[in-house]
Formats: sequence, structure tokens, C-alpha cells
Amino acid sequence: MQIKIRKYTNTDISIITTIQKDAVLEGLGSFALTPMNEQEMLSKFQGLLESGYPCFVAELNNEVIGFAHASSHRPRPGYRWTVEDSVYVRRDKQGKGVGRRLLTRLIKDCTDLGFRQMVAVIGDSNNQGSIKLHEKCGFEVMGKLKSVGYKKEQWLDVVHMQKPLGLSDENQPIESEYPGTLFKN
Repeated sequence: MQIKIRKYTNTDISIITTIQKDAVLEGLGSFALTPMNEQEMLSKFQGLLESGYPCFVAELNNEVIGFAHASSHRPRPGYRWTVEDSVYVRRDKQGKGVGRRLLTRLIKDCTDLGFRQMVAVIGDSNNQGSIKLHEKCGFEVMGKLKSVGYKKEQWLDVVHMQKPLGLSDENQPIESEYPGTLFKN
């Protein structure tokens, strides 16, 4: 299987919306109850790109089969050096290395941009596919919040995982080198 990872473009929005819709309606990894429509998804991705966060898609035979992006871990400026990852893979392509290729590229680009930590917030502690993916990419489980989500008539846990990037916490960041635009004056 020849998987190509490339930067997201606006022409990908329809398939990305379809992949996210399936994850929301059929899965437990996202605590969203209503999927985004194409306009909402387009607005989200435009905001991510304008704020300096990387966004990618995975292609197989010129067909998008997954996507990943980084975003702000929290909205306050003190968190600006920490990103949160999101990885979605079409259900029939899961377990075939697509997520790992997407997450590996996301980690590399976030590191190259100067971010210091990456956090994964994984819905459903039984979501072993996502947990194992993050472990393979160097994330460590930091904790579990029990029964904080409710979806499909069941209480769900959230697993927090973390991976240091680049210089991590070895020294103070230089404000002028902040990679995003979200908190720049």
C-alpha cells in the first residue's frame, strides 16, 4: 500500500468532512454528537492554517483516506508552545499504518516549527488503536479521566498522552520564535 502524506488543501474538505462524520456517528473516539458540515470544517481548517498549525491528508491511489492536524492545546497564551494532535483515518483503512504515517509527519512538522510538547486527548479508554498508535510514536500515558464523556448511552473515559518535541523543556523559549500566529501581537 503506497500511502502519500501531503499538506491539506481546500479541495480535500468534502472527504475530510465525510471521514469525520463517520467517526462522530459510528465511533466513540470523538465526543462530538453532531458532525461538522463542509462549511464548518472549512472554517476550522482555515483557522488552523492561519494560526500556524500544520494540517495533512493521507492519500492512497489519489484518494484521501485520512487526515491529521495540530491545534492549540488550550486557548490561554501560557500553553502556546504545546499542541494537541488529531488523527482521523477512514474506517476501512485503519490498522494499516495510515495513522502512524500521518502522526509521524505531524510530529516532525510541529517539532520543526518549534513547538515543545504534543498532547493527545483520546476519547474512550477502550480505543486501543489510538492509544497504541500514540505509544508507537513515542507518547507516554499521563493519566485517565474516568467517565467524563457520555455518548451512545454509556460513560466514557479520556486518556491523556504526551510527547516532548525538539528542545522540550530544556530551555526557555524565545518569544520571537513562537511558531504560530495565534498569540502573536
